[in-house]
Amino acid sequence: MKLIISIFAIVFCSAVSGQNVPRNPQDVVPIVSQTNEHAPDGSYRWSYETGNGIKAEETGTLKQTKDPENPVVVVAQGGYSYTAPDGQVIQLQYVADDEGGFQPAGAHLPTPPPIPPAIQRALDFLASQPSTNAPGGGFGKRK
Repeated sequence: MKLIISIFAIVFCSAVSGQNVPRNPQDVVPIVSQTNEHAPDGSYRWSYETGNGIKAEETGTLKQTKDPENPVVVVAQGGYSYTAPDGQVIQLQYVADDEGGFQPAGAHLPTPPPIPPAIQRALDFLASQPSTNAPGGGFGKRK
């Protein structure tokens, strides 16, 4: 039984070992440029570009907060671009911070459908009405 398990393990390891090796030399994508900078204050900047047109960059800076548990946070901003299989160039820019989280922006991202005119009129009407201060925040018993 040990012999069968050993043979199976050897066959499995041999099959798995060569999977990341490019089959053709043209499959290897060179790194055209790459930077990686770290400052003593904790800020950073990195970027790279590959031979097939992929580009990415990010800058991180430290920000003071009023939160005693997290007095300093990193604010990151950056972006990347690549060409999709259909030939469209995809570009995404982003900001990530403690207040808004990850906020991506790009023409390829989906957008919400427009608000129907009847709903928009109702929202406009409600916004034009004076606010009322009902007891219990509006959920109390009526008298």
